Amino acid sequence: MDSGTEAFVVVAEFEVKANCVRDFLALARDDARHSLADEPGCRQFDIVLLDETPARVMFYEVYDDRAAFDAHLQTTHLDRFRAGFPALIVAERTVRFGRREPA
Repeated sequence: MDSGTEAFVVVAEFEVKANCVRDFLALARDDARHSLADEPGCRQFDIVLLDETPARVMFYEVYDDRAAFDAHLQTTHLDRFRAGFPALIVAERTVRFGRREPA
C-alpha cells in the first residue's frame, strides 16, 4: 500500500520509571525494529520521548489496516515487549486508534 493512502494508526503512551528509561527504550527499539523489518503491513513505528517528567514515551505506529495491526499483536517481538515493560513503568495510558488521511 502507498504511504500516501489512508492507514490505521496506533498511539500508545507509557509513563516510565525515571531509573528505567534506558531499559524501556531498549525493549521498545527491539519491538519497533522487528515490526518494521518483519511485518509487511507495518509502515511506521516511531518511539517518541516526550519532554515531560516523569519520563513519558509515546509510540506512533502506522499499519496498512486493522488486520495488519492484529497480526502485529501475535508476534514474538511484541511478546518480548509485553513481558518486559510492566516492571519498568508507572502507568500505561489507554491505547488510541485512528486513521491517517492522505495528504
